[in-house]
Amino acid sequence: MPVLIHHQYIHAPVEICFNMARNVDVHTETTKKSRESAISGVTSGIMGLGDQVTWRAKHLGVWQSLTAQITELNEPWNFTDQMLEGAFHSFTHTHRFQNTQSGGTIMTDVFEYEAPFGWIGKLADVLFLKRYMRRLLMERAEALAEIALRRQLE
Repeated sequence: MPVLIHHQYIHAPVEICFNMARNVDVHTETTKKSRESAISGVTSGIMGLGDQVTWRAKHLGVWQSLTAQITELNEPWNFTDQMLEGAFHSFTHTHRFQNTQSGGTIMTDVFEYEAPFGWIGKLADVLFLKRYMRRLLMERAEALAEIALRRQLE
């Protein structure tokens, strides 16, 4: 099972980063490229333990729906969401937050997934899926950092 890890410095306190990462509206703002929108479950605001959301987005040229649930939450240090239904065979996404001496936060995304379709999915993972998912995590984390900085300056 592939595991992707991305570290992102965010110039904001842990509590702000933790809440922004669980906020459906912020998630939508950070995924403009794939035009993600929440279509059921929690469709606005901050998600909590047990909350579910169904996202609709265009990935790899195909419209898809994916339902995820927050299965672990340790405020403000980490939370985990898991796919309940969607294009992957499975995925678990853990978000960790750590204070820095500068007053900012290191956000670490740990994304574990299994591609669908057996050996065909494994081949797709090698050819393009892992690279696509790594870029998606990185772009979302960078967008979250930009939003946090912008809000700090307002």
